[in-house]
Amino acid sequence: MSGFESVVGVNFWTALFTFLNMVITFLLLKKFLFKPVKKMIDDRQAEIDRMYEEAESAKQDALSAEAEYAQKLKDAKQEASRILSQAQQDATAKGDEIIRDARQEASRLKEKAQEDIRLEQKKAVNQMKDEISGMAVAIAAKVAEKEIRQEDHEALIEKFIEELGDKA
Repeated sequence: MSGFESVVGVNFWTALFTFLNMVITFLLLKKFLFKPVKKMIDDRQAEIDRMYEEAESAKQDALSAEAEYAQKLKDAKQEASRILSQAQQDATAKGDEIIRDARQEASRLKEKAQEDIRLEQKKAVNQMKDEISGMAVAIAAKVAEKEIRQEDHEALIEKFIEELGDKA
């Protein structure tokens, strides 16, 4: 082999030891350097994947919360609309009831006023009858006291009408 060494200029045993040294270095680096670095990279990748999953989960939660909020807002608007509609109906019904009661009260007061007017008219007529009968008696007494001429008769009637007008 000395001929080979002379052509290449490399010692076989040196090359073999160099090669074995390189394999041993590679195995040691693989065990003590590549595996821990690969584990650290894998752990970091797993953490990044977990962060992406959490972000996606948070995004889905936010979307579902937004949809739930929108539905609750829609329901609240519908409930508010229903309450307003009911309040308007109640107010209209109450207003109609108040108007109906007011009309009934006005009708009752009108009937009472008409009845009071009738009573007052009757009272006035009765009072006038009493006064007229009193005057008629007074006139009859005056007529009985003296004989009446045509002019006296007309004067008595005018006096009677004047007294009637003064008392009315």
